[in-house]
Amino acid sequence: MIDVAMVIVSYNARADLERCLESLHASPPSASHEIIVVDNQSSDGSVDAATKWPDVRIIQTGANLGFARATNIGIRASSATNLLLLNSDTVVPAGAIDRLLAELHRDADVAVVGPRLVDGAGRAELSYGRMIGPFNELRQKFLTRRPALVERLTRQRHAPDWVSGACLLVRRADAEAVGLLDERFFMYTEDVDFCAAIKARGRRIVFTPEIEIVHLRGRSVSAAPAATAAAYRRSQVAFYEKHRPGWVPLLKLYLKLRGQA
Repeated sequence: MIDVAMVIVSYNARADLERCLESLHASPPSASHEIIVVDNQSSDGSVDAATKWPDVRIIQTGANLGFARATNIGIRASSATNLLLLNSDTVVPAGAIDRLLAELHRDADVAVVGPRLVDGAGRAELSYGRMIGPFNELRQKFLTRRPALVERLTRQRHAPDWVSGACLLVRRADAEAVGLLDERFFMYTEDVDFCAAIKARGRRIVFTPEIEIVHLRGRSVSAAPAATAAAYRRSQVAFYEKHRPGWVPLLKLYLKLRGQA
């Protein structure tokens, strides 16, 4: 059995995808592994770029299916014991995947491990948090706007409600037990929902600061800011409908007043 499958969803991010795959091949993990790229009908030559690595399995969806659905396709095509969900805009340092696997195997009660995410300049991202709700969203925004505080918080080990899907290691058994990612979320919040489902089964989520992954976030956002913002709002509403239904009318009113409904 293969130890870990790295599932990378790509959509018009050729340069990022090449950089990510280069990092994985420059210092591959010692654990047995497979790399699966699920392409959401990119038009920028992403598929051609990925073919230069013969060991990379490429799945072309034929349409932009969104992150959750495309990730599930990659998971179902894999055969590994553990699954690493990895954004195309990440760079993986040598040894990071082996260390994530070691962290996961330290405790049988742990289902998910997330590393410390930093940008190209080494600035930390707040890549974990409490379950999404009105007050926790405000708290998360407050914290993310204070880099010094984020730096301090991400130097500590946590057992949060969720870790970022930009780099998320999960046991296959736990992922399958919750039915994989909820495909109603096209883009955004699917990682929070996924972790919530796993945690509801009594399993643990761990954020570990000892392992760092570079996350060059915001590139796809800058390419299509309006579409990205709309996708976030749709996922936000869908999340509240599923987890916080009592707040949905107020959320929709808020979005309408801001011209985002």
